[in-house]
Amino acid sequence: MSRSPLPPFDEAGAVLKVRSAEDGWNTRDPERIALAYSEDSRWRNRSVFLTGRPAIVDFLAGKWERELEYRLIKELWAYTGDVIAVRFAYEYHDAAGQWFRAYGNENWKFDDDGLMTHRHASINDVAIDESERLFFWDHSGPRPSDHPGLTELGL
Repeated sequence: MSRSPLPPFDEAGAVLKVRSAEDGWNTRDPERIALAYSEDSRWRNRSVFLTGRPAIVDFLAGKWERELEYRLIKELWAYTGDVIAVRFAYEYHDAAGQWFRAYGNENWKFDDDGLMTHRHASINDVAIDESERLFFWDHSGPRPSDHPGLTELGL
């Protein structure tokens, strides 16, 4: 199984890989998302360390039980060969109705088939008022092409 674009990445391929990841995560479908990662993919997400697709699926399922109405925007930061760096922000609310915007950076490493073998994520959550939200598309699908990205939103 391969996931194009494949490394080594050029700018267009890196941008496409980032947008594909964003679109995938915005489905909030752990099984589908996990297919973008190698069978033995290694993650660090904040202070959580995971290895393998089953652990990724479990992690993501729990994440979206807590992070409601999740909407994510990713943006390419840098790339070279088989590595991509991304910055991102996402908005969600908890079960009590408190809204948050999470800001983060990810470093990704890919195998020759375009599957991610390593994901290192550093993330900070900031409580926001509902009136401060910036991500307003239907959360059942990907961000529309005419919705501003992080740079356009001043994030």
